[in-house]
Amino acid sequence: MLNQVQATPGTGLDAFFKADGVAVIGASDDITKIGGRPVQLLRKYGYAGPIYPVNPKGGTIQGLQAYASILDTPTAPELAILAVPVEATLQAVRDCGSRGVRGVIVLSAGFAEAGPEGVALQAELVRVARNHGMRLLGPNCLGAVNVVDRLVGSFSIALEQSLPPAGEVGIVSQSGNIGSFTMRNMAERGLGVSRFIATGNEADVDVADGIAALAQDADTRIILCCMETCRDAGRLIAALDMARLQHKPVIVLKIGATEQGQAAAASHTGALMGSDAVFDAVFRRYGVLRVRSFEELLDVGHAAALLRAERLPTTDAVTLVAASGGFGIMMADAMVQAGMTLPQLADTTRALIREAVPTAGTNNPVDASAQMSARPDILLKMLTALQNDANGSTLVLLLALSLYNPRLRGVYLEALSKIRASHPDRLLVIISQGPPDAVAEINALGIPVFPSIPAAASGLAGLVRLGQLTTLPTAAAYGGPVDGVDAAVFRNEFHAKKALAAAGISVPREEVVASADDAVRSARATGYPVVLKIASEDIAHKTEIGGVALGLQDDDAVRQAYDRLMANAREHAPRARLDGVLVAPMVCGGVELIAGVSRDPVFGPVVMVGLGGIYAEILKDVAVQVAPVSEDEALRMIRGLKMFPLLDGARGQPKADVAAAARTVARLSEFACRHAADVAEIDMNPILVKPQGEGVLVLDALMVPTSRNTSAH
Repeated sequence: MLNQVQATPGTGLDAFFKADGVAVIGASDDITKIGGRPVQLLRKYGYAGPIYPVNPKGGTIQGLQAYASILDTPTAPELAILAVPVEATLQAVRDCGSRGVRGVIVLSAGFAEAGPEGVALQAELVRVARNHGMRLLGPNCLGAVNVVDRLVGSFSIALEQSLPPAGEVGIVSQSGNIGSFTMRNMAERGLGVSRFIATGNEADVDVADGIAALAQDADTRIILCCMETCRDAGRLIAALDMARLQHKPVIVLKIGATEQGQAAAASHTGALMGSDAVFDAVFRRYGVLRVRSFEELLDVGHAAALLRAERLPTTDAVTLVAASGGFGIMMADAMVQAGMTLPQLADTTRALIREAVPTAGTNNPVDASAQMSARPDILLKMLTALQNDANGSTLVLLLALSLYNPRLRGVYLEALSKIRASHPDRLLVIISQGPPDAVAEINALGIPVFPSIPAAASGLAGLVRLGQLTTLPTAAAYGGPVDGVDAAVFRNEFHAKKALAAAGISVPREEVVASADDAVRSARATGYPVVLKIASEDIAHKTEIGGVALGLQDDDAVRQAYDRLMANAREHAPRARLDGVLVAPMVCGGVELIAGVSRDPVFGPVVMVGLGGIYAEILKDVAVQVAPVSEDEALRMIRGLKMFPLLDGARGQPKADVAAAARTVARLSEFACRHAADVAEIDMNPILVKPQGEGVLVLDALMVPTSRNTSAH
């Protein structure tokens, strides 16, 4: 059981960043060794606290008094860095606990990643650390660095030549090499770093701890994260929410996309959801920007750091400017494909552009022609007109290779400097390749530079998402009871729909019968036309065995259909347990949706919604989110579907009751949370969404038990 220190993400991590005194256990005079480098880096970069090298030989190490044991140091250091062999690590952790150390960094490898014995040893390290109230980083990690206070708890080669400049970018990474590579690249781009932490095996401190600590750190304003997996969904969500509430943008490079979540899927819903899509959904919910490449992490991270949270765009509107009509078209295509919009310019703005550049085309994108760079005052006049336009869009200026030309470089830098001074709150973005010093000069003005049109398009779309952090609604949370479910819900769709109806989800009036005569009686009571469907807990997909008969108009048709369905079931599924045949009304008119729940291995119940038929199964046009979802969130999921126009009255069709569909998805998600212990998957397919104001009907449903209930049902 975790104590409160470990249960709350980020708690206790000041031991790694603000330690008063550092011991290096396994310290060495050889700075090429793991035990030598932390001592060297602490001294080289001027850490102000006491440094205690610990080595059984004692003496001096790198000019400092060495101690045979951490128990012998003059004062108790708050941080200990362990660079000892695997077999000596456990005793070293015990000694740290006895000495009153608050944080331990285990650099050594050979633990959980090395096999069963390593797993057991790693678990014992954590047990000892927690008994003493210590946080443990690693093992098999690259440590932590506080650049601002020059506390280096790492042996990273990225720090050998120089420490990054102190700044506002915090970095947390499960991979030490990726994280240190990010830190070095940010430094080379002229950006300062506040904190760096690499979590390694995550025996105790995990990526959620790192994000949460940076969210609460006064020196950090933007968080870059390199993530492979999540070990605790609740802690990760809590950390992301901390960053959101602190208005600190989080940009994640999530690697290791996997389909493990759908490997055991038994329903259509499960087959449509993979773990990677769920990570995407969680990131969207908490305003996190997920990037797909290291280059994008650097480009967007750099831009976001330059702009800081208060200058991030909150609208997707862009005004595009290039000296070439062809480049303008390329920019427009890329921006629209990335989800950006191109508003029209006001007539007064267009007139002012023509005054500055008579040959310019004044649509958006603006074809400014080569004349815009003739003199700084011409460019400044045009940029001023665009920045004053009432549409409030982000201005994107393409310079291509112009910065390599000394004359043009001078024109652009003079105009850009003046426009930033006159319009400090308006966002201006440059697309250009050029000499690093020229790009650095533009960055120093607070103007991001993207190296290509695609990078600018995806980067701006990401910046908009980050800029909308403050407008994100609070995510839904389930605080109700967690109950078991009647085992009958797994038998057939009748019982599944009966349970859903009790949760407030609309289903047709229907009955399971065990004879052709009863089928006729039920059909008469229901009213023709009717549908007959085989009812069996062993037949999940009835249409595949000829287990469904539609549009039956009279008694004879019902009798024949009953006999045919039972015969098909016996032929194609001879071992299936048959409950009989379901009689239901034939419902027509409306648009079909599919919705359901699947169990993600990390995040638990996940709700999905999509258009029915080929739209979900072939086109993968579905939206997913971790349960529960509110009605508003469900509505956003539905409106985000590519085929949403089919629900919204496309081609003169009546608008569907989207509000009722959203209410159904929200109630399904609550049902899933309430019965998460027993129900692994739920499939509602199809859901008939009737015209606006007429509601929805769930026409078929399937529930799959969790593994603990499989044998019972």
